[in-house]
Amino acid sequence: MAQVLEFKLPDLGEGLTEAVIVTWLVQVGEVVAIDQPVVEVETAKAMVEVPCPYGGVVTARFGEEGAELPVGAPLLTVAVGEADPAPESEGSGNVLVGYGTGAPPARRRRARPTAPERANGTAGRTAVAETAVHASVPAPPPVTEGPVPVISPLVRRLARDNGLDLRGLSGSGPDGLILRADVEDALRVGAVRTATRAPAAPPDSVAVPADAAPGTATDRAGTRTPLKGIRGAVADKLSRSRREIPDATCWVDADATELMRARTAMNAAGAPKISLLALLARITTAALARYPELNSYVDAEAREVVRLDQVHLGFAAQTDRGLMVPVVRDAHTRDAESLTAEFARLTEAAHAGRLTPGELTGGTFTLNNYGVFGVDGSTPIINHPEAAMLGVGRIVPKPWVHEGELAVRQVVQLSLTFDHRVCDGGTAGGFLRHVADCVENPAVLLRKL
Repeated sequence: MAQVLEFKLPDLGEGLTEAVIVTWLVQVGEVVAIDQPVVEVETAKAMVEVPCPYGGVVTARFGEEGAELPVGAPLLTVAVGEADPAPESEGSGNVLVGYGTGAPPARRRRARPTAPERANGTAGRTAVAETAVHASVPAPPPVTEGPVPVISPLVRRLARDNGLDLRGLSGSGPDGLILRADVEDALRVGAVRTATRAPAAPPDSVAVPADAAPGTATDRAGTRTPLKGIRGAVADKLSRSRREIPDATCWVDADATELMRARTAMNAAGAPKISLLALLARITTAALARYPELNSYVDAEAREVVRLDQVHLGFAAQTDRGLMVPVVRDAHTRDAESLTAEFARLTEAAHAGRLTPGELTGGTFTLNNYGVFGVDGSTPIINHPEAAMLGVGRIVPKPWVHEGELAVRQVVQLSLTFDHRVCDGGTAGGFLRHVADCVENPAVLLRKL
């Protein structure tokens, strides 16, 4: 006899507490095998295909494409038993937090009922017209006692920061789970009530409808885009960086003519092509070896600067899904050829949405080549919790005094944005000057590549 097993959104690691459903890979009534990917989700780190630890017939899917679900919310239910295409002796080979790698549990799980879709479409569920189970399963009783049903710490923080008591909310999630949308709805209702309690206008004044007042928020028609997924993660990180890091920026123009000539000579030798970004990365790691203070972070609670031994170099990559910063591990141990290959691999994965959370975290220093956008300079925001970011503008022909004469040279603007807590201007200026010297005279450095 078949039994229904409920597969919940697993803990995807890296401290992630929710994910957005991007694409369902299976349909209701479809037979799935153990470890078969069933849904593609977008977390705050990357796109992830989630495999199901059970084999059987899909009886229900929970959540429309585009809906955000917290970790622990139901994804789908699977009927397993006599019709199970995968033997029960086989276990899932994927390690999913809360599921392990063993065979499906023997005890019966009850299928959850389909809840009504929310009006804004962010927490709806897909209704099930037919089921492979030939028995009616009663709905679980509502949660009336015990702790507040909230899984996500982000939801708790949102409520706490706005003085909202979660005990007074009824969650729209499974078993009364309080979702982020529930908290945001409550905050909006509270804001409207506060506005309606505003003092009335004096008798001798003329009331003007809010929607007729030009320049007010109510007459600004436009398109709203939720800050979630990659965009939400970027917004949170940049906001935190601005709040916590006292940054400063210094910059210098450098003659990159010899660097460009050296790259041309290296690529003419028939060996694998070397990218300009790889040469700049090699220069960056050499400068960090001389000024290691910039390869660090601030432990605010301990009031300590933590200097790191390894250089995990992040680089900014603009994609259709937003700004990403893939990380090249142990960049200080790589030569120009290895750096070129790794930059190419990570850039391709970023544009295809295949970067893993591990490839987007753990950076210790960021290289930002904004010259690809055709601009000369920028004052970027440091990638928290790092201590510095090297910016490289476009390389263009400009008048330049070279060997005592005016000449047309390939000039680039270099900038360093740094956390003033980890070093002073002398260290930052020394680092940037060393980078500029290597750009202007790369022969000594390039002989080691």
